[in-house]
Amino acid sequence: MRRRIVSLTVLAAVLAITLFGVPLALAVAKFHEGASAHDLERAADTVALDVTGDLANGRVPELKPAKPDEDERRIRGIKIAVYTPTGRLLAGDGPATADDLVRQAHQTDMAIGTLGDEVVLTIPVLSGASLVGVIRAAHPRIELDRRIWLTWLKMAGLGVVAIGTSWLIGRRIATRLARPLEDLADTAERLGEGDFTVRTRRTGVPEIDQVAEALDVTSARIGETLERERTFSSDASHQLRTPLTGLRLQLEAALESPDRDPYATIRDGIVSADRLERTIDDLLALAKQTRAPRALLDLGKLFEEVRQTWHGLLAGRGRALRISGREALPARAADAAVRQVLAVLLDNAAAHGRGTVSVLARDAGDALAIDVSDEGVIADGHDPFVTREETEEREGNGIGLRLARSLAEAEGGRLRLTSPSPTTFTLLLPAERPAP
Repeated sequence: MRRRIVSLTVLAAVLAITLFGVPLALAVAKFHEGASAHDLERAADTVALDVTGDLANGRVPELKPAKPDEDERRIRGIKIAVYTPTGRLLAGDGPATADDLVRQAHQTDMAIGTLGDEVVLTIPVLSGASLVGVIRAAHPRIELDRRIWLTWLKMAGLGVVAIGTSWLIGRRIATRLARPLEDLADTAERLGEGDFTVRTRRTGVPEIDQVAEALDVTSARIGETLERERTFSSDASHQLRTPLTGLRLQLEAALESPDRDPYATIRDGIVSADRLERTIDDLLALAKQTRAPRALLDLGKLFEEVRQTWHGLLAGRGRALRISGREALPARAADAAVRQVLAVLLDNAAAHGRGTVSVLARDAGDALAIDVSDEGVIADGHDPFVTREETEEREGNGIGLRLARSLAEAEGGRLRLTSPSPTTFTLLLPAERPAP
C-alpha cells in the first residue's frame, strides 16, 4: 500500500508538471525569440540614426564600435552591416551582396528571419521619402538556442525538485495512512485471538478514526457477549439446582413410600418438570438480553407457585414456609423476572438461613415490597451481593443474588438487604395504583 501511494503521488506530480511545463517551455522559447528580435531592432535603429546623414549625402558611413553591453539579458555578438539600395555592402560585417531579408526591407518597415546559422533583422533607412540604404543586424542562432536551452534546463531542474518533493510528501502521507491501517489490522488479529480488551489508537484522520471507533465498539460488544455467556453458564447451573433438587426429593419420597399412588407422584413430577422448563426459558431469555412483556403482577398465582415449589423442600429440612399479603398493592412487572428473583431469595434462605421462611407482600408507598426473610444472621460487614471474582474462590450465594438484583433493576425495581438479623431481603417494584 505504501508503494502504491508513493507511486500515485509521484505520477500525479509528473502529470501536473508535464501538462504545465510543456506549454510553459514553448512560451519561454517564444519569449526569448521576441527578446532576440527586440535586441536586433534596437541595435539596427541605433545605427540607422547614426548613418542616415551620411547615406543621404552619398558618403560611406563610418560605423562606431559597439559599447560593451552591461545588460546580461541582451543577446551578445550582434553584427551590423549597411547596404545601398542596390544591395551593395557599404560598411560593417555581412554578406557582400544583399540577401533575401535585405531585399525585403525595400517593401516593409522591418524584416526578420533565420538565414543559415544566423538570426537576421533588416530595416530600411529613409531620407524623406527616398530609400538611401538598408541596415542589417544579425547574431548567431546558437546564442538564442543557448538561452532557450539554459532556461529549459532550469525548468527541468525545478521539475526534478518538485518530483522529489512529491516523493517525500508521498512517503509521509503513505506512512500516515498505512500505519493506522496496519494498527487496525493488528487490532483485528488480536480480536480474532480472543483479546477483547484491545483498543485502537486515534490518528486524527476522520475516516480511519470512524473505522477504529466501530472496531472498538465491536470489540466491546463481543467481550460483553462472551462475558454474558460465561455468566449465563454459572447462573444457569445455580438456578437449575433448586428445581432439580425438588424433583429428586419427590422421586426419592416416592421410592420410600411404595404404597403411595404412583400417578400422584408422576403428576407432581410433571409439574416440577414444567417449572424446570420455565426456569430454563427464563434463563435463556436473560442470556439473550430479552425481557418478557410487563403486565399486572398476579401475586396470588405467583405465591401459589412459590408454595408448591418450596413448601415440600423446606418441610423436608424441618422448616416452615409462611406466605402472606396476596392482596397487596398491584405492580406491573414481568412474571418470569419476579419468579426468578423470588426463586433466588428462597434458595438463599433455604441454603444459608435457618428457621421459618416468610414471604410478605406489602404496600411501600409508591412501590410494592416483597420481603423474603428467615431467622438466620448475616455477619457484619459481609456483602451478600459478592462479585464473580469472589465466588470463584469460595462457594457462596452471590451469583444468584447478583442475578436477582440485575433482574429487579431490569424491571425498574430494586433488590436490597433490609435487615441482616434476621436476614431479610426486600424486592421493590413500581406500584400501579387504581385510578380514583
